[in-house]
Amino acid sequence: MTTKQEARGFGQQSEHLAERHLLRKGYRLVARNVRLPQGEVDLIVRQGAVLVFVEVKARRSAAMGGAAYAVTPAKQRRLAQLAAQYLSIHRLEDQVCRFDVVLVEQPCDAPATVTHIENAFEVSAQHLRC
Repeated sequence: MTTKQEARGFGQQSEHLAERHLLRKGYRLVARNVRLPQGEVDLIVRQGAVLVFVEVKARRSAAMGGAAYAVTPAKQRRLAQLAAQYLSIHRLEDQVCRFDVVLVEQPCDAPATVTHIENAFEVSAQHLRC
């Protein structure tokens, strides 16, 4: 197995762990790996009336700040743009929504830790009406 295949497998495993974590917390799955013209949303879940766009970040080590540092302002803007596309396509422009991040950290030969950050970042009205 190549390093690229291993990374893809670890990413898929991490998204699965994140999904299970959210479902155990009472969220309902709306969609996973949603492909849109400008990219992909890892998970879309619902918590009551709120539609939640979830970015999953996975790391094998805390080097370079761990998974939390991978959600840069540019990544936040991109996720907001993807959410706006999704809401427009599905005619959900007035839908209440938010952005969460799930961090999965799993050092080699150790169990994974999953950290859910609700409302991880805010989006200005100019980027999205959420």
